Amino acid sequence: MRVAVAGSSGLIGSALVESLRSDGHEMLRLVRREPRSADEIGWSPETFGVTPDALDGVDAVVNLCGVGIGNRPWSGEFKQKLRDSRMVPTQVLAEAITNAGVPVFVSSSATGIYGFTSHQVMTEKSPEGSGFLAELARDWERTAALATTARVALIRTAPVLSPSGGLLGKLRPLFKLGLGAKLGDGEQYMSWISLVDHVRAIRFVLDSEISGPVNLTAPQPVTNTEFTAAFGRAVHRPAKLFVPRALLRVAAGELALEMLLGGQRAVPDVLTDNGFQFEHPTIDAGLGYANA
Repeated sequence: MRVAVAGSSGLIGSALVESLRSDGHEMLRLVRREPRSADEIGWSPETFGVTPDALDGVDAVVNLCGVGIGNRPWSGEFKQKLRDSRMVPTQVLAEAITNAGVPVFVSSSATGIYGFTSHQVMTEKSPEGSGFLAELARDWERTAALATTARVALIRTAPVLSPSGGLLGKLRPLFKLGLGAKLGDGEQYMSWISLVDHVRAIRFVLDSEISGPVNLTAPQPVTNTEFTAAFGRAVHRPAKLFVPRALLRVAAGELALEMLLGGQRAVPDVLTDNGFQFEHPTIDAGLGYANA
């Protein structure tokens, strides 16, 4: 299989490229600089897009583009950057895929599309929610759907647990110092997935006939209280502190309300209904892998 990946230098993209390449697949990486090797294709979503012949002979495109949601507080300028870093590349790819006749498009989305759902279990059939994250993911998915000639799978990703980088890269130093803390009342749910299972799930979708929304989440979401306790166990440090809701709102504003104090209890019905088996189905297994 010949697969092109946009966002190939990130946490997920680099792991996906390595996994597919190790099994003999031909990989093409879309890069926003001068190509340095035969497996790189230069592109610029904001200017010339993708050259007309760049995707000739490609069997699938995986779109992992997008500035990190939690990189900094959500100013108006940063929220626009979050939108532009998703919509512009996705639209360029959708048009290029259509023009080249690429049969499969796997495009990133997020479980944030469900909004803050409290304890309600959310599947791929659940309605879209409200709020900035929900609107961002909704527009992202509708942009990907412009690739009307391809099988389009929309991978709604939960926070990814990895040995390096990502969510745990920010939290691990605090937890190792014994400063792990519950956020607010800790009852908000958190969906999550290990990096290994995320890559395996993308490959599963590529090899299947799955289209439409796909929750890339482990089958057992946890509350913030449960996550905090499990992370403490994983790094062998107590995690008995808590950060008051009011302090989080002052420190992080809208980001705190939607990402830290809100959350989703999303489950991967499409994956499990199609026979996908998780290597890390529980939070202790996921954190054990990420902290081994």
